[in-house]
Amino acid sequence: MNNEDPKRLYDISNLFLESDIDEAAIEEAIKQLLQAFGEDPGRVGLERTPGRVAQMYKELLAGYRTDPLAMVNDALFEVSYDEMVLVRDIEFYSLCEHHMLPFMGRAHVAYFPRGKVIGLSKIPRIVDLFSRRLQLQERMTRLIADFIEELLDPHGVAVVVEGLHLCAMMRGVQKHEARMTTSAMLGAFRTSIATRQEFLDNISRGASPMKF
Repeated sequence: MNNEDPKRLYDISNLFLESDIDEAAIEEAIKQLLQAFGEDPGRVGLERTPGRVAQMYKELLAGYRTDPLAMVNDALFEVSYDEMVLVRDIEFYSLCEHHMLPFMGRAHVAYFPRGKVIGLSKIPRIVDLFSRRLQLQERMTRLIADFIEELLDPHGVAVVVEGLHLCAMMRGVQKHEARMTTSAMLGAFRTSIATRQEFLDNISRGASPMKF
C-alpha cells in the first residue's frame, strides 16, 4: 500500500460499518410503506415481503460492511511487469441514492504497475465494494480509481464506467436508450494522451452495446 498506511484504504472506502444491517427496522419500514400504498401487509403474497426486502438490502448494500483489507487479503504480488493491466466488462449493480432505484452496467479498470500487481479477482471485488451501496455513478468511478491508486501506488489508474439508470428509464424523463459514461484518469493516464488513448482503444475493441 502507498505509504504502508491501511487507514487510508478505510478512509477511501468510506462508510465501512462493523455493525450489522438493522433487518427488523427495514421490515417495519416496508410494512409501513405497504400500508401507505393502500396495501395490506398481512395478505397472501405480501406477508413475507418485508423479510424478503430486508434480506435483499443486506445483499445489495453489502459494500458498506465489506472490510477492504480483508477483501484484498494480501493478494498483492511483486513483479517486474510495467505494461498496462486491464480488466474490462466488469458487470456491476448499484442503487441510485436519489430514488433508490437500480443502476447497472459495466466497468473497465486499468493500471500501470510500479513493481506490484493485484490478483485478478480483486478488481471486480473492488468494483463491488463501491457499487453495493447507495451511490452516484460519478462518485463510484472516482472511488474505484482512488482505492487502486492508494493500494498499489502504480504509475497510473484509469476507470471507465457505463451505466443504465432505471430512475431515468421507468420514471421522470423515461429515456430507455440513454447511457451514462463516467471516467477517472490518474497519473500516466491523465498526463499522457498516448497512454489514455491506448486504454480507450482497448476497451472499445470488440465491445458490444449494453443490453437491458
